[in-house]
Amino acid sequence: MIEVTNLTKQYGDHIAVNNLSFKVEKGQIYGFLGPNGAGKSTTMNIITGYLAPTDGTVTIDGKDIQKEPEAAKKLIGYLPEIPPLYTDMSVRDFLRFVAELKKVPKAERKQQVDEVMEMTQITDMQNRLIKNLSKGYRQRVGIAQAILGKPEVIILDEPSVGLDPKQIIEIRDLIRKLGEKHTVILSSHILSEVQEVCDHILIIAHGKLVASDTTENLSKLTNPNTILNLTVSGDFDAAKAVLENVAGVDSLENGGTDADGNTLIKVVSAKGVDVRDEAGFALAGARIAVRSMQIEEKSLEDIFLELTDGGEEVKKERKRLFKKKDSEEATDETADEEVNSKADADSENINGEGEER
Repeated sequence: MIEVTNLTKQYGDHIAVNNLSFKVEKGQIYGFLGPNGAGKSTTMNIITGYLAPTDGTVTIDGKDIQKEPEAAKKLIGYLPEIPPLYTDMSVRDFLRFVAELKKVPKAERKQQVDEVMEMTQITDMQNRLIKNLSKGYRQRVGIAQAILGKPEVIILDEPSVGLDPKQIIEIRDLIRKLGEKHTVILSSHILSEVQEVCDHILIIAHGKLVASDTTENLSKLTNPNTILNLTVSGDFDAAKAVLENVAGVDSLENGGTDADGNTLIKVVSAKGVDVRDEAGFALAGARIAVRSMQIEEKSLEDIFLELTDGGEEVKKERKRLFKKKDSEEATDETADEEVNSKADADSENINGEGEER
């Protein structure tokens, strides 16, 4: 559906996008991730035709965005981070105006406006001025204008920014619904949101693609071993004597005990090797009760930090802050503030002209 080939965008000496290539297949929801200054916004602005690349090509369903801009743009609906709304217009008047700009046939405009208002659940607000709407409803109007004209591709840049938890859930449901009929590209800093709604993840850093796969496959690719977290009755030495003889177990780590006195054990095996069944049978045979067992999976946040520069430094800094127990009290809140402040300072150093994130 979308093919980005050797895309480069340079501002003076700063390279915002560096020889970037990827494909977006039809009928899926893609998450587009990257740290501040990675080139996400620049890439999306080039895909949508708002910016011209320094080099490389973008084709939408075979139509080059530079050589056939009008035909290519008809296939794209775009919601920037700040929705392009005329706040002194009513919702219906604004959407009718957008339909006209998009050259929706006059005979179809009313029907399409009604359909997108129904889909985004803003029909009850159609006669209100946009400036009197809440942030959540303004986002819905922004999404409605993006899907007018029935484009094949919907690109959403931070659609949940500034919304309350209820509104975020509603927007996520709407994105899933859009994914049933459209190809969706979602750029978001809310990693849990991307993990929940996206079929495929694209991660870029310093303008280059560092990962492109499903969340599940990314977790497997970035985890060199299979780790099984066990909680058992009895002491560690007794369980260790049993587990050492289980085929596939490479090493064991004593995790101490929980509040109920059960022993916590980390069982490490080769990548892709699942020892749960054999470990469970062996422990049961030795009359050692298994309280729980769970394969450890990396979260999207862990994967993101590992694949992008600065991830290890941020994690080390967080650990360092929580070790300051003798000299000062380090809480979750103060640790996050210091780490985030450090990350923000780092991002300012790499941000170039024309790239906000």
